[in-house]
Amino acid sequence: MRVSVRVAARTGAQKLFDGVGDFFGMCVDTFRALPARPFQLRETVEQSWVIARVSMVPTLLVAIPFTVLVSFTLNILLREIGAQDLSGAGTALGTVTQIGPIVTVLIVAGAGATAICADLGARTIREEIDALKVLGIDPIHRLVVPRVIASTVVALLLNSLVCTIGLGGGFVFSVYLQNVNPGAFIANLTLLTGLPELIISMIKAALFGLFAGLVACYRGLTVRGGAKGVGDAVNETVVYSFMALFVINVVVTAVGVKVTT
Repeated sequence: MRVSVRVAARTGAQKLFDGVGDFFGMCVDTFRALPARPFQLRETVEQSWVIARVSMVPTLLVAIPFTVLVSFTLNILLREIGAQDLSGAGTALGTVTQIGPIVTVLIVAGAGATAICADLGARTIREEIDALKVLGIDPIHRLVVPRVIASTVVALLLNSLVCTIGLGGGFVFSVYLQNVNPGAFIANLTLLTGLPELIISMIKAALFGLFAGLVACYRGLTVRGGAKGVGDAVNETVVYSFMALFVINVVVTAVGVKVTT
């Protein structure tokens, strides 16, 4: 019994390491294929539209409650210490450095990456990927690269949208519901948040979109077990993306704080 348990554990660990190695191998192949010609412009535009279409409404529905919660909590704290006029500075800092990237994580991994994985997974179980290889067409260059670029571009756009919604929503909620002075709110927007924080936020969004696209493509191309396998791959894409993207958020935030201070 102990021997069988050890064998099973060794087999599971081996599969895990093999999967990680295959994933990084696909990442290397993807980066190598980026400058290859011809560039799949039409596929990239179509995939960008698909990801944006499935992500737009969830972004609006998630960004507004996040903004209201942060603004409400922050304004209560500032009112207690007599610094309510600094609401704009806190809202801008929280929105640009945290709310924008976190909402981007949720939407890109939960909506965009799942759409990519389901599409490639369906192509895999229909043996379309194998047919491309037989025809001498590289699936990485033809399918993966456009989707990774599209995911990265849409993540950048979503981050910009969330930041805009966050600042606007924070202004409306603070001024009209919590009686914050509108002039002081706007004047203090750039007190703690400037170009370095915005650049870090955009870097986070780009890394989120890049990594989510890579995870989705890898799971889509390695689907096994028919339709059930596609469903499992979609679920795993969400879990893996959330885990990796939150780690990226922590690391980039820590590096950004060291660089900007």
